[in-house]
Amino acid sequence: MKAAVIVFPGSNCDRDLAVAFRAAGMDVTMVWHKDTGLPDGIDLVGIPGGFSFGDYLRCGAIAARSPICRAVVDHAHAGGYVLGICNGFQVLTETGLLPGALMRNAGLRFICKTTPLEVVTDQSDFTAGYGVGDTLNIPIAHHDGNYTAGADVLAKLSDEDRIAFRYRDNPNGSVGDIAGVLSSNRRVLGLMPHPERAAEDAQGSADGAAMFRALAGALADA
Repeated sequence: MKAAVIVFPGSNCDRDLAVAFRAAGMDVTMVWHKDTGLPDGIDLVGIPGGFSFGDYLRCGAIAARSPICRAVVDHAHAGGYVLGICNGFQVLTETGLLPGALMRNAGLRFICKTTPLEVVTDQSDFTAGYGVGDTLNIPIAHHDGNYTAGADVLAKLSDEDRIAFRYRDNPNGSVGDIAGVLSSNRRVLGLMPHPERAAEDAQGSADGAAMFRALAGALADA
C-alpha cells in the first residue's frame, strides 16, 4: 500500500497526513509540487491542508496549476484514489476532479474548532468504516470552507449518493450543510474537516482513524 502526500509552499498539514497514513500501515512518500510525476506504484494521493501559495488568489487555484497536479489528475482518471483535505479539497475543485467551489465563510471569519459531522454514505472506501448517520467529532480550520454548487450539481450529488459528510452545525454556510463530496467513481474524496487531526486519542478525538483504516483495507484488497 503506497501513498503520496503532495507538498506545496504553504502546506502545513502534510506531515500530519503522512503520520495518519503510516499509522494505518501505508508506505508514504512526500512529493514536491514541482515534480512532474508520482512515484511508481502509488495507490493513494493525499493533498493536505494548509495555505498553498498563501491563498493569495482563489484558494487552491495556483496549486492546481502546479506540475504535479497534472499527474494527480491522470492518477484519478486512471482509477487511483485521491484524498483532499481542507486546502486539498479546494485544490480538487480547482482541478475539476470534484464539482463545486469553496468560498469565504459566511461569517467572513477564520474558524478553528472541533465540529460534529454526520456520515451521509458508507458506500465508499473512504467511509466504509462508519455507519450512515454516525456523528464524528472532527476539527476544522479554514477561512474559505463555504461549499457552493449549482442546483443541478447538488441534485446530481444527492441522486448519486456522493455527499460523504454533512455538518451538524454548519459553521461556514455551506449549501446543504455539505462538508465532503465524492467523485462519480467514488475514489476521490474532498472534505474541509481534518480527519488526520482526529486520528488518535491524544488528539482529543480518534473519529478520523476509521477513514484511514478503511482506505488501507481497500488498498490491501485491491
